[in-house]
Amino acid sequence: MGETEWHETVDLVTPHVVRISTPEGSGTGFLVSATKSTQLCAIATAAHVVSHSHYWEEPIRIEHQASGKTRLLKVGDRAILIDDAKDTAAVLFERRDLPLPPEPLALSDRDKHFKAGVEIGWLGFPAIPRASLCFFSGRISAWVPTDDAYLVDGVAINGVSGGPAFALWGGMLAGVVSAYIPNRRSGEVLPGLAVVRGVSQFHDVAMSLPTLDDAKSEQTPAIEPPPPADNEIQQKPRKS
Repeated sequence: MGETEWHETVDLVTPHVVRISTPEGSGTGFLVSATKSTQLCAIATAAHVVSHSHYWEEPIRIEHQASGKTRLLKVGDRAILIDDAKDTAAVLFERRDLPLPPEPLALSDRDKHFKAGVEIGWLGFPAIPRASLCFFSGRISAWVPTDDAYLVDGVAINGVSGGPAFALWGGMLAGVVSAYIPNRRSGEVLPGLAVVRGVSQFHDVAMSLPTLDDAKSEQTPAIEPPPPADNEIQQKPRKS
């Protein structure tokens, strides 16, 4: 049996990925938990993708491109758990007729991380015309434990925020695409590093909250989000 190819892992991960659209723009998300006894599921994304809509109680549209199905989530249809310090968030809702996989992909182990030099891939919906789900890859340059983040030698652009970063073998989820740090030292923008946040927030998040009411009782208070950081991947490009 030959070694696993990236296209095989992409095919495995793709059904778990969704586009997240808000009145402010769009980002990416992916299934991280689903209860077996109820319809509740949890979609992981970057906090900055949904924080504005959470604060202003705006609708959020979840598009499952693999099936062509969508769900429009109003305030009463969802619960949002945000970790601003790590720029991660979970959107919990009842999937109903949204045909997400019955089981999420495995998360990387708690309190462990991939080593520098390991190649990982990520998927996302770039905010450019006619762009569909796109695949990216790069090697881990470093693990930053204080930020629960990987620095990755690879590209991330607008719209890919919140996308899953995963290992070649079995699609094990390594983290959430969060930001891109370009090299501006010479005065021009040169290739830099992508920032991928770890998955510590998502272990058993839906399994411990079996119903939407349970999830709402744990929802993060709606606090006005901070201004975006310079290296944060915006949902849509800033106006010049």
